[in-house]
Amino acid sequence: MIHLQKFRTSIRRWVSSNLFENHFRSSEARFQRIGSSYIAQNPRRSYRREKNVDETSLACDGNVHRVSPDIRREAQAAILEYLHSTRNLQYTDAEHMSKNSPYFLQKIFKKTKIEGNIGQSFVRYLRYHPINEFEPFFESAGLKPCEYNPLLPRNLMFLSDDNLLLDNYHVLCNYGIERNKIGKIFKEAMEVFQYDFGVLPSKLRAYEELGFSQSFIGKFIVCSPQLLIGNVNVEFVKVIDILKNMGIEFSLIEEHLGWNSCNWSKIFSFLSLFRQIGFGEKQLGGVIRQHPGLLLDGSGDRALTLIGLLLKFGCTMNETRSMLLQFPQIQVATFVLNLRQCVQFLHEIKMDVEKIGIIVRSHPILLGSCTLKKTNSLFVLLNAGKKRLCKYIQENPQEIKKWALGTRVRQLPSSGEKERSKMLKFKFLLNLGFVENSKEMEKALKLIRGSGGDLQERFDCIVKVGLDRKDVCEMIRVYPQILNQTKGAIETKIDFLVNGLGYPISSLVIFPSYLYFTVQRIKLRLSMFSWLIDQGAAESMLALSTLISCSHKVFVQRYVNRHPAGPQIWQNLKKEICTN
Repeated sequence: MIHLQKFRTSIRRWVSSNLFENHFRSSEARFQRIGSSYIAQNPRRSYRREKNVDETSLACDGNVHRVSPDIRREAQAAILEYLHSTRNLQYTDAEHMSKNSPYFLQKIFKKTKIEGNIGQSFVRYLRYHPINEFEPFFESAGLKPCEYNPLLPRNLMFLSDDNLLLDNYHVLCNYGIERNKIGKIFKEAMEVFQYDFGVLPSKLRAYEELGFSQSFIGKFIVCSPQLLIGNVNVEFVKVIDILKNMGIEFSLIEEHLGWNSCNWSKIFSFLSLFRQIGFGEKQLGGVIRQHPGLLLDGSGDRALTLIGLLLKFGCTMNETRSMLLQFPQIQVATFVLNLRQCVQFLHEIKMDVEKIGIIVRSHPILLGSCTLKKTNSLFVLLNAGKKRLCKYIQENPQEIKKWALGTRVRQLPSSGEKERSKMLKFKFLLNLGFVENSKEMEKALKLIRGSGGDLQERFDCIVKVGLDRKDVCEMIRVYPQILNQTKGAIETKIDFLVNGLGYPISSLVIFPSYLYFTVQRIKLRLSMFSWLIDQGAAESMLALSTLISCSHKVFVQRYVNRHPAGPQIWQNLKKEICTN
């Protein structure tokens, strides 16, 4: 009989062990013990639940979101039992803390050794490892660990040791403030929770005596926790009185604010500024009713930014007021962002500041209502350059709205400017002696860039320095690119050749491509070669074309490296000449 009992016992242990390893649960496990009570489990779910036991190990690795809902509920029930039965916290407090502190739950998962039943494992851990109750308390109030860690008391672990904190917390809860919103008050006005018994209720009553409802006060306390510090906030009362006189209902303010922070001093200053702009109470009340964001988004900061931008571009107070009266149904922050992007676009296409100001003053609603595509994309889609875009926008500012995101952009209608420019180039080259349809003509048309109307001016600029017209025509035939330089650049380079380097003007006939190179390149190479002559590494000055036209690599190998100190002198000259 004794042997039979031992045999049955060994069989039971073997079966139990194998069932656990394969994540099955015996029928005895349908009742799980949590604390001192038993919770019945659904037998149909026992198999599925045990398949998720591996997820506890995932939770221990920090992936608490992968824990099955059933396992999480068991862990939460164990924490609730501990906080309420063992630590004697109010049931509602303990329940809220256990169900609304996922980071803390994850932390306990990492530390708990799961052996069989999840709830029993948690109970076993909590029995021998008291927790810092302030952690789940602050987290359940709506704060993340990075936010509440600085708030944790250094010498306390148990909530019951801070009677003032719990008392003031319960005052706010009983006043109708949601528990998960109280964390914002902790973060912005921690001293509220150190008030002596009865102080916080008296502050709340002081606002009620001004005619505010309990729900209204609760909403605004979360928006502005500073209202509970010191005496009644004067700016808050003034703002509410002003809005009341404008006929604006509290419900509109509550609805728009939500749980966002509010600076009533700024809002009061904002209302004062609106009066300076010329708004009457009825007029301003109508604007705020239609666009409460003007007043309440960022405590009026975004609207102040908008007004500042308009004034910066020369808008008068009357123009600013007119714009605000026509303000579209769009968020203030979005409007300001769009306006800035449009101004940036006009700047990127090189429009004059004065002309940008004219467009901003005359079309602020248009610029603030559309979100433009990127500038580079518009260049491609419109098939237009900066110069043409500037002119087109000044003549047709309303076209900007057709270039917004989500719209199909069409190319600008042909202005005929390219055709006219090409015709002027053609006529100019014919006058110089180029033959129509010749290879020389085709080559010159390809190499000469810019407007055809500027070519004659550049040509005359070269002739006026003392060269024969035939010689200049031959220079252009050999090297047409010299006409790509502006008149000012051509004059500067010729002056440097004659007065700076001492070469005769006739040197241009032999070496016309001189006008294509930069002054820095010419000065750098000639300075380097002069140094080599002084050091005896070069015999005499070579032809200008020989020194200037060769590539950088060839010049360094052929001339700079002639002297051991050449590379260092070359670098010194580059720093001196190219940075000036």
